[in-house]
Amino acid sequence: MGKLRTTLGVAAGSAGLLLALPGIANAAPAPCGARADACIDLSANTTWLMDNGVVTYGGVPITSGKPGYETPPGTFTVKYKDIDHWSKAYDAPMPYSVFFTRSGIAFHEGSLSQQSHGCIHLSPEAARTFYNTLQPGDVVQVVP
Repeated sequence: MGKLRTTLGVAAGSAGLLLALPGIANAAPAPCGARADACIDLSANTTWLMDNGVVTYGGVPITSGKPGYETPPGTFTVKYKDIDHWSKAYDAPMPYSVFFTRSGIAFHEGSLSQQSHGCIHLSPEAARTFYNTLQPGDVVQVVP
């Protein structure tokens, strides 16, 4: 619960308070395991931040990889972060990037109406929250 306290500034057992905070959804629980610090559900176009199986932020909407550039399912770890990343491959900005594959797939601020080249697009608020919360070594689980 350390991240939960750090992220939200509340004590464990304050679940009623958590549901009233911005970014905390009242929807079904995230479909990832307790080890996941970030959970992505590709079929639901939704992502969450988690701590020991407890949702700390989300679910928030995403877009993911378009046909031919699908976001891979699996369990990954955060490799590095770059607040002002520029994609050389696609000549495009990737603000608040949190990279979790060696092939360049990241969470970042992006269009929620267009699919990506494999990255997870987030709203500006969600991108900042994911960037400020996730650290290298954190576990990202992607479910189909």
